[in-house]
Amino acid sequence: MTASSASPPPSAATDTSANDNIQPFYLLHKASSSKNSSRKSAAARRIDLSPSKPSNNSQFDSHKAFHSVWSKIDSSIKGVLRDVNNNVFNEIHTWVRQSFLEITSSGLPSFAEATRSLPILNHATSKQLFTGLVLIKNMEFVDDLLTFEELGVCLKSHGCHVANLSSRDFSTKNGVGGCLRSLLRQFLMVALDAADISILASWYREHGNHDYPVVIIIDDMERCSRSVLSDFILMLSEWVVKIPIILIMGITTLDAPRIVLPSHVLQQLCPSKFILASPAERMNAVVEATLVRWCSGFSIGHKVAVFLRNYFLNHDGTLTSFIRALKIACVQHFSMEPLSSNLGLLAEEDSNDEGEGPDFSSGMVAQIESNLACGLTELKRSQKCWGTVVMCLYEAGKYNKVHLLDLLCEALDPNIYNAVASGTHTRSGKGFDITSSSNQSVAQQYWRKGGPISQVIQKVRDLPAASLSQLLKSWENLTMDILEIHDKVKELHPMIKMEDGMSLKQDFTGLSKRHTSRTAAYIKESKTGNEKAANLITSMISKFMKPIECIPFHEVVCFKDVEKLQLALNGDPRRRIQVDLLEFHKFLQCKCCNRTGNVPIPSMPDTSIMYTLAQEHGDLISLHDWYQCFKSVVTNPSIKVKHKGKQQSPLRKKRKETNENENKSESSIQARFCKAVTEMQITGLIRMPTKRRPDCVQRVAFGL
Repeated sequence: MTASSASPPPSAATDTSANDNIQPFYLLHKASSSKNSSRKSAAARRIDLSPSKPSNNSQFDSHKAFHSVWSKIDSSIKGVLRDVNNNVFNEIHTWVRQSFLEITSSGLPSFAEATRSLPILNHATSKQLFTGLVLIKNMEFVDDLLTFEELGVCLKSHGCHVANLSSRDFSTKNGVGGCLRSLLRQFLMVALDAADISILASWYREHGNHDYPVVIIIDDMERCSRSVLSDFILMLSEWVVKIPIILIMGITTLDAPRIVLPSHVLQQLCPSKFILASPAERMNAVVEATLVRWCSGFSIGHKVAVFLRNYFLNHDGTLTSFIRALKIACVQHFSMEPLSSNLGLLAEEDSNDEGEGPDFSSGMVAQIESNLACGLTELKRSQKCWGTVVMCLYEAGKYNKVHLLDLLCEALDPNIYNAVASGTHTRSGKGFDITSSSNQSVAQQYWRKGGPISQVIQKVRDLPAASLSQLLKSWENLTMDILEIHDKVKELHPMIKMEDGMSLKQDFTGLSKRHTSRTAAYIKESKTGNEKAANLITSMISKFMKPIECIPFHEVVCFKDVEKLQLALNGDPRRRIQVDLLEFHKFLQCKCCNRTGNVPIPSMPDTSIMYTLAQEHGDLISLHDWYQCFKSVVTNPSIKVKHKGKQQSPLRKKRKETNENENKSESSIQARFCKAVTEMQITGLIRMPTKRRPDCVQRVAFGL
């Protein structure tokens, strides 16, 4: 390049100096022509990051949308699980305060006695250790880890000094010293090598911490070493006056303390029993918060719901496995569906306008197409109605111990809904009527015999007047946002109350023939009220319980690919590795390798070349033959893509290919071959040579 062409004109130099502090990247794009100047100004506009001009076309990408949606789902799950155990937590806190007052009722030791290294043994209650036994009902303990963490947070919020110990702290290898070091690390916030409980006693008295109890939570006593746990309890019972320690332990059965601890240790405990919520109660709360009520907008199809239910039951009712499966389904939805990024806008719209109607703001409508915005508005309204009807069914199903997850699976079935809708439409063009028993019989033909919905409707018919009145009261609270249903429930509720009043009045009347006739009339009237309630819930189902898969634009919010989810959860790693080795071009986005099919070429990864060549062998692969095939592939000239308007002389092309072949030395090819063989051995596709056949490797995986 000449000097004249390298130096910019004066105008360009002036612009460069003026904008040098704002856009230093101009130094990489100096040019003298007006054409290049226009390109430079266009580049300046493109890289202008000034916040004063926000983009109108900004949308959520899938990654950001997923984090926005799942953060709402995760916070909802933690909130409902905290609420489920809230009553038990409050009961435990009350017991902790009462135990603390009883320990300190006889007075506290003096400062000298409290800081002395030896415990006080002549105190009347020095051997009594108040112990709370929390009965956990889960088959897998992983569900209760979060529960005990939340219990610790709840007690800390009331001022208690809390330390959480796991069963790993009570190992035979570490002994009691490991437990003490963990306690000191949590209370003193420093790591100490010395394991002495007198340090904890000094901390409790010297730093003004003696106004609140010390609570030690052991998540699962049955997993602890029996000898270490026994010694730990005996030590705490000797220091309970200096340090008012209250012990909380998780157990799976009420007989666990008697089985784990010896009799002389059991005598030091003053136990109290507390029961946590069952796995079914937790599951109902999680399903209601995440899949029934409008939480984040994310939903699942019928087949996915059935698979998640079976997955939950097959894993012994482990709630953690269900939540993990739901998260994987959410990840796959955002990775597979192009329009799923709009779900992030839905989640943000709900966060900004929480408690308002389902209509979206003008800002959201401006970011997406008007038709899609209208469709999402209708979808959100329909889903809220669907969730309300499902919750009404669940309230009635509580009298028959129907689980919400079972109701969800049947309520999401599009085949049942389409069959009911078509059957009722052919019989009556006006659709369902609340007082029509014929429409109800049509619907019963399509609902699964003995299924949750059928059970709920039958239970509504059999409820006594008092229970039916309570049910209608709960329906009134649930249907506040759907005026059409709310008015019908309010209209029916006074009739049931009147019947309930007649029943109470008849309990105090004398026996007579007139009373007998009045009782028969009351029973007939009561049955009429139950039938009206059953017809009401039937009409609610037919008109408002429209599954998500029957609504337009459901692809934006609904995940339906159960095969993808099943493969991700159950897993088939060896098959997945083989598929990825053959279809590597999908990940590398290599077009030349895609056109060659299964023919190995030098541009392919070495492991893919080796796996492709291994398909031509049987159980045993000769290393010498395998290496020669690999060498012939990698030393072949690469496939070149022809470019229009560009031609290269044959002599220059031949010289270039010769140089490339010379660069591929024998040692480098052998190193690449050995690395690829090792990778296939690590992934479990082959077995390395043995002493009997040192020149062969054995194939492990055959075909797909």
